[in-house]
Amino acid sequence: MYLLGYDIGSSSVKAALVNAQTQEIVATDFFPHSEAPIKSLQHGWAEQRPEDWWSYLKEVTKSILTTGNVNPADIKAIGISYQMHGLVAIDRYGNVLRDAIIWCDSRGVPYGERAFADLGAEKTLSHLLNSPGNFTAAKLAWVKENEPELFEKIYKIMLPGDYIAYRLTGEIVTNPEGLSEYMLWDFKENAPARMLMDYYGYNADIFPRVVPTFSEQGRVTAAAAAELGLVPGIPVTYRAGDQPNNALSLNVMNPGEIASTAGTSGVVYGINDKVDYDPRSRVNNFAHVNHTETDTRIGVMACINGTGILNSWIKRNVAPEGISYSEMNDMAAKAPVGSAGVTILPFGNGAERLLENRQPGCVIDGINFNLHNRCHIIRAAQEGIVFSFMYGIEIMESIGLKVGRIHAGHANMFLSPIFRDTLASVSGATISLFETDGAVGAAKGAGIGAGIYKDNNEAFAGLKLIEEIAPAADRTPYLEAYARWKELLGRYVKE
Repeated sequence: MYLLGYDIGSSSVKAALVNAQTQEIVATDFFPHSEAPIKSLQHGWAEQRPEDWWSYLKEVTKSILTTGNVNPADIKAIGISYQMHGLVAIDRYGNVLRDAIIWCDSRGVPYGERAFADLGAEKTLSHLLNSPGNFTAAKLAWVKENEPELFEKIYKIMLPGDYIAYRLTGEIVTNPEGLSEYMLWDFKENAPARMLMDYYGYNADIFPRVVPTFSEQGRVTAAAAAELGLVPGIPVTYRAGDQPNNALSLNVMNPGEIASTAGTSGVVYGINDKVDYDPRSRVNNFAHVNHTETDTRIGVMACINGTGILNSWIKRNVAPEGISYSEMNDMAAKAPVGSAGVTILPFGNGAERLLENRQPGCVIDGINFNLHNRCHIIRAAQEGIVFSFMYGIEIMESIGLKVGRIHAGHANMFLSPIFRDTLASVSGATISLFETDGAVGAAKGAGIGAGIYKDNNEAFAGLKLIEEIAPAADRTPYLEAYARWKELLGRYVKE
């Protein structure tokens, strides 16, 4: 008996097959093996073709079925994780009307800010826990104003994961966590946020039907099964945005627990049992995967757009040609903590919610031509990313979350000793690294939704701890470097 998980990212689509009884990861892969393209037709825009996600999903499904030597008839449930805040629009015939506007696209910012000002901060934050900012509802407002003929053709709006589930099952549904990504979940009313729908003039019919996060949400159609090499009738029983799903993957479900990830973007995600918010709306609040009307579970998320994408930019443009990320880490280790005064702000990938939707861009400061070389710049990039994490952690702590331990997957930038040592030492938190990823988490989420596991603790009983990283005995040089980073940030982003 197997569980199938998909993770629809902006760089690739990942898939994992998990043996439900032993919790063994039978097969995992991703496609494409080079980063998927992102279109940027204008500054601040970011789009992808939803049909490409489906093509990648077909390729990776074929791969893991072959590698795992699994009979598709033995797959009992499917779970889906996906890049958050995207906008997919289809007509009544199921045709995609335009390329998806994805998470790092900034064009919705003025529409969100206008709604926040018109509706009022207290009313908006007390109901939505966030400013509408650059979330999916604000992206749709851009479409309504700038592509009115296309807007009139819209039958349904979907998040990327909703679209993949639709391609699998023919059903158009979402859940409270998903609607909170749109910024269309009212936490005070525990219902879809009519307040913002009415403000933007949206007909509620264009949004998917709301179902529980862990539930049967449709079954694989004969047509989808034929394309994917599956069998018809497999239920889709779980879906969540990538960051709530990452927390699930690390079994972060209770108040005070913290999950982190550092892929293309970087995230620190903590669980709060109070409906609370940052009055400046610098951190995001979503319904966590186990949030209910009776048991409040709010995912508080500090997100940094320019994380792995900065590291990959450094690899392409600063590091020697052909070098690996591991070799880059070795080069960075030749520079001291604090990079001998080189400081980098990693904000070059769109509007940053952490900075109240400002776009200061990436800044490299303090280079001395007689002292510094590539090693200092490579290290400063990793330190700058960590310091942006710490800046978000300080905001989270200001609204009551305590960060003493950080759970993360043994992947992406957490493979870098410099990255994780710096994060542990500047935050004072111990980092626990686990063998898991979003696709594996989605598979186990499907097991919970299908009733194969009674709860998250049973589903993640086999979660494997790889390593723990404690803060340095002397944190002083890390804290001094962070203070210099904050001083630089203050020059570009005024409080």
